[in-house]
Amino acid sequence: MNKLMQQAQQMQEQVQKMQEEAANETAQSSVGGGLVKVTANGAGQVLAIEISPEAIDPEDPEALGDLVLAGVNEALRSAQAAVEAKAQALMGDLGLGGLGLPGLGG
Repeated sequence: MNKLMQQAQQMQEQVQKMQEEAANETAQSSVGGGLVKVTANGAGQVLAIEISPEAIDPEDPEALGDLVLAGVNEALRSAQAAVEAKAQALMGDLGLGGLGLPGLGG
């Protein structure tokens, strides 16, 4: 029973550490041939959006909106995938890979 409690505490500490590190895990996407670049972190925050002047067409503002949306979604997906890969590795290291926890690669 003591060993189980120690493992639970260790897992809780590791999960807390992963949540803190998620904010530091960043990913960048580039869409439209580099016209829009977006940087996001694993905590689901968009950190930066760079828009090339060539992407701004007053006759077609929807195209720029589509590029920004695509860039944001791709950056968030990439950052989340990196966080999930780290979580899966951690769960494997703790011997918890087979628990089937949603979002933790189980």
